[in-house]
Amino acid sequence: MANGETHNHELIILMPVYNDWGALSIMLPRLERELNVNGLSAEVLIVDDGSTAPVPPSLGSNFFTAFESVDILSVRRNLGHQRAIAVGLSYIEANRPCHAVVVMDCDGEDDPRDVPRLVRECFANEGQKIIFAARTRRAENIAFRFFYRFYRLIHFILTGVKVRVGNFSVVPSPALKRLVAVSDLWNHYAAAVYKARLPMVLVPTQRGTRLEGRSQMNLVALVVHGLSAMAVFGDRIGVRLLIVVSLGMVLAGGALIGVVGIRLLTTLAIPGWATYVSGILLLMLTQMLLIVLVFAFVILAARDTASFIPGRDYIYFTNGVQRMYGNGR
Repeated sequence: MANGETHNHELIILMPVYNDWGALSIMLPRLERELNVNGLSAEVLIVDDGSTAPVPPSLGSNFFTAFESVDILSVRRNLGHQRAIAVGLSYIEANRPCHAVVVMDCDGEDDPRDVPRLVRECFANEGQKIIFAARTRRAENIAFRFFYRFYRLIHFILTGVKVRVGNFSVVPSPALKRLVAVSDLWNHYAAAVYKARLPMVLVPTQRGTRLEGRSQMNLVALVVHGLSAMAVFGDRIGVRLLIVVSLGMVLAGGALIGVVGIRLLTTLAIPGWATYVSGILLLMLTQMLLIVLVFAFVILAARDTASFIPGRDYIYFTNGVQRMYGNGR
């Protein structure tokens, strides 16, 4: 990789799939064509995320020259997109030594034409940085873009991290070895990379269009996805909210002192108002004190809890590998 060259078994393409076999059947020939044009070859690992639709037999009937193999790693139940990626990365790190892993969706929104660009950028950085595709344009409707921008704002306020990337990326082997030991990978891939402070480079790309069918992501799934990303920074969010609530306690305490001072030292008080306002302020102080205690204990408990390590525990969710194309089929 140091000279920007690629040989057999150096590149693995990882794609999670849930019932999206039609889009995958279209994606594989397009991806193979782009690899051929750019003189690349790769193994393909498809993570079947507990699909209810069977794998079509025609999936491995094509003749591929740029693909050394096409394998399907099945998991025992539906884990969700992010955890399917975590299982796939952990399986590759443990069983498929390689120089780099391309993580991408199979539906076409991650454009296969960008794969060679990302791989070249990885080689240019001597395999020391994770290369992420940074979206410069989104194809969704106005309502989605509005709520997405709102989510990005909330995410930045609570975590201090700007949302600029998705899953489309190239992970070199040194970073992969570190990443599978990050427990947060089980919740959200990109957020785990940020949380672990792994070196990365962003490459501008445009989002492609879906090849077939409709997305499996509904509103509830999107909200869960966003919350999963923020959950990775739970300790940071807790500390920030703790600071805000503490400042609120200081302001409420100052206001209470001011009310008592006005009542005792001046003639400005309206009869009964000091008791009413003091009661409200005392109630607010009590509630904020309880919130501070809850945040503090939650943060401390989270740091003392045994973590799920994807590189160690992924094996409990795998259900075997099926070769669809390549030697040993």
